[in-house]
Amino acid sequence: MDRHLTEVNGGETAQDDGCALDALIRFYRAFNAGDLKGLEQVWLGGSDPSMDNPIGGIRRGWDQIADGYSTLFKGKTKVQVTFHDFTSQGGDEWHLFVGRERGVCQTATETLDVAFRTTRWFVRKDRGWRQLHHHGSVEDPQMLAAYQKLIFG
Repeated sequence: MDRHLTEVNGGETAQDDGCALDALIRFYRAFNAGDLKGLEQVWLGGSDPSMDNPIGGIRRGWDQIADGYSTLFKGKTKVQVTFHDFTSQGGDEWHLFVGRERGVCQTATETLDVAFRTTRWFVRKDRGWRQLHHHGSVEDPQMLAAYQKLIFG
């Protein structure tokens, strides 16, 4: 991985060179477009993947993770984020991205700036890089309360 991006929002061009960064770009492209099929292509299938964040709690397996994304995408809010201030390290079979997301959560009447600490762990399986785990957390409890109110009503 010789590219050195400072942020990723999915608008970047994937190099299709077999690197984990392409999977990260595809994740953000699908997430920011509300594209569940695109996310399914990035996440590892079956019962192995996991996700832990303040909105979805702990989810295990692709079906639970997909259900959380589907609920978010079908709801009244639109969330757009950019991954930044991140580190990238890995080996032949794994890759870890640790950083921050910033963005906006919008409804028809409200807009909230959001910020998360984010970890995305990818493994090489199924002929490519697949996300095995995501962990997200929030530093600002007031922002989290406002975010949860917009998401959950």
